[in-house]
This record gives sequence, C-alpha cells and structure tokens, in this order.
Amino acid sequence: MTDGVTIGQAAAFAGITVKAIRHYHQHRLIDEPRRDGSGYRRYGSAELLRLVQIRTLAAAGVPLAEIRAILDADPDRFAAALVDVERRLTERIDDLIARRGTLRRLATGDRALLPDRALALLDRAPDLGFTPDDVTMAREGLVLIKALVPEGFDDYVGRIERALDDPRYMSLVRRMWRAADWEPDDPRIEELASAIADHFRAHPALLPIPAGLRARADSAIRYSLLAHHGQEQKPAWTRLTTLIEARLRSAGIDIADQTPLD
Repeated sequence: MTDGVTIGQAAAFAGITVKAIRHYHQHRLIDEPRRDGSGYRRYGSAELLRLVQIRTLAAAGVPLAEIRAILDADPDRFAAALVDVERRLTERIDDLIARRGTLRRLATGDRALLPDRALALLDRAPDLGFTPDDVTMAREGLVLIKALVPEGFDDYVGRIERALDDPRYMSLVRRMWRAADWEPDDPRIEELASAIADHFRAHPALLPIPAGLRARADSAIRYSLLAHHGQEQKPAWTRLTTLIEARLRSAGIDIADQTPLD
C-alpha cells in the first residue's frame, strides 16, 4: 500500500473518527499528509502512528493544546511533560472523589455542609432528650452560623460543647425547645425567659453569639437571621427570644442585636 490510505481508512485503523482526524488537523496536532492525483489526502504509516499517539494521549487526559508540544519534545521533556499531566490528573481525581463524597453525604440531608466536630454534637442530641425535629432545626442553625459568621463557627461549637456539660443549662434548653408548642401568652414564658437570662448573666461564656459577630458592621442583621431562625411558625419562641434579649440588654450585656452607632 505504497500510496497510503484514505482518511476513512486511517480513522478506522487508528480507532478514531474522521471528524476527530479533521479536528486534529485544525489544531495542528498532525501535519497535512500528501495528496494523491485526485486531491485526496493519503495517510502513510508515519501519519497512522501519529494518530494513534494523539488518540492515546487525549484518552489519557492530556489537553489537545499540549499534545503537539509533548509529541515533538525530546525524550526527557516528553517524560517530564507526562509527569506533569499525571499530577494534574491526580488532582482532578482527588477533587472528583471529594465531590462524590459530598454527594453521598448530601443524600442523608445537609450534613455535608458541616464539619465532623459539629456533626458529633448533633449525633449526641437524641440521647440528651431532643427530638428529630429539634435536631433538624439545630443542624439548620449551625449551617446558617457557618455561612454568616464563618470565623466564629469553631468558637460557637466550643460553646455548645461546654453547654452540654452544664446540666442546669441543658434543662433550660430542653424547656425552651418544648416552649415552641406553648401559646405566646403562656405565663411560663416569662419565667423561662428570666431563668435563661439569669443563667447567661452568670455564665456569659454560654451566650450563643459567635466570636466576631459583634465586630461586623451588619451584626444586627446577621444576629437577627441567626437568633430568629425557625420562629415564623412558633410565636411563643418569638416572645421568649424578645424577653431574653430585653433582660440581657437591661443587664448591660451586648447581644449584637442592634446596629452599632457610627
């Protein structure tokens, strides 16, 4: 076959398509072969070898824009180029594995949005007397805190960890969650608000305000989004929160619920 083969035969022999060969020509990965008397391209063994090399590198993940330089390089540069391509492929693989892991975690809800330290706290909640609905709302609150005050998230998680070792505070928290089902004019709300505010005054480290929030110019807006999450359908909580905030302010405690004066 001294006259070479047609582009269709070359594509079949190299395991690619005619369209791919034309694409390689457009990107100058392979030079135009000689043409026969009728003006048709004729591909010889050198061109077939080049097509196989291009196909192999492209299938391995080498960008088309880099293939010509790699194939035309001397052996040392060729080897170094392949090492670099392998490094980039490894990075892509690691990224894809991480994304797959995130998708698998998302299949169980929005747990993928939180670090393991926070998830460990949520996993303890049922044993502490909290319902699945309580845990869901707590998880949503943690996701919001991580988004709105990321620099204070670890501090906030630390406050929760300390709170879990405070039996009195945990008793108040459980009562607060149950108060969601009370009527907003229930007299128990006044008593509970006073008890919670008193405990915060005695133990300010438990105050659920992430570090860094007060320093933000829009601290009042962010605090409101965090403190009042989930209250839309729970008017008793709205009143309870309002009473707690008022008692803390009257005691001179900055709770980041007001826009600072310039």
